[in-house]
Amino acid sequence: MRAAPVTLAALAALGLSTLVLAACAGPAEPSPRVTVTATATPDPGIVPSPTVTVTADPFARPEWLGRAVLEKQDNDLALPVETPPELRDRRLSPRPGAHPDPSSDAWFVEITPVPDEVLERSSWREECPVPAEDLAYVVMPFWGFDMRPHTGEMITSAAHAEDLASVFEQMYERRFPIEEMRVTTWEEVRGDHTGDLNVTISFECRMVTGGFDRWSQHAHGLAVDINPFHNPWVRDGYVFPELASAYRDRTWLRPGMVETQRQMIADFQGIGWDWGGTWTDLDDWMHFSATGL
Repeated sequence: MRAAPVTLAALAALGLSTLVLAACAGPAEPSPRVTVTATATPDPGIVPSPTVTVTADPFARPEWLGRAVLEKQDNDLALPVETPPELRDRRLSPRPGAHPDPSSDAWFVEITPVPDEVLERSSWREECPVPAEDLAYVVMPFWGFDMRPHTGEMITSAAHAEDLASVFEQMYERRFPIEEMRVTTWEEVRGDHTGDLNVTISFECRMVTGGFDRWSQHAHGLAVDINPFHNPWVRDGYVFPELASAYRDRTWLRPGMVETQRQMIADFQGIGWDWGGTWTDLDDWMHFSATGL
């Protein structure tokens, strides 16, 4: 059952009433770990109780994340929404993935045909413009914003899998932070929008963003999106993801933005892939593609 769309006013009920637009202030650091110590004036005749320490996780994911469904317009996008304060400099831990975290920070990569169970939980369907046998399944590590290595997964074009993995290896060596790298589901790709997804992906069976009636290069596995929230798509007043308006300011460099490590642009160019951040008719800072589309 699809969740009922909510208006911008209804977002206030979910704790988003303090949303603000991105400002030109300097970059904010993650919230520091908070230590709360219970103390009392000692009584000479009483042995003091042990100190109680409560540590807050500065990379914890907000409980409301992914819960507020936005109302789509005719172009299959919702209207832009002000970025919540806690996402203006977004540095969140990934959700648990399909594979356990690596036992060391050494690079590795596994490239195989897409397993049946992975294909079943992906957005691939018979009507997609690429046969399953032309896709590959890539398992490789990535550095999270929590400064720890995690194991990611990606479906991409089999013909480009090795080249693509080589670029991610260089990103890994430079410790470029990625929030999530996993296979997205049909519901995530084709269903409701909450405006806050931030999954680094290649293959997704969908049309071009913005309501255009043609297959995206992602539907062929010939493109990759990196940290979409940090590097949004912007066109004709619309922003995708819809809560990422704070990241329209590309002069305020924050971790996870492509421009913080521009070497990756050259690395992608080295394998023949172009960056959507240089396009003239729209800005697509997350997007790299083998076809330039």
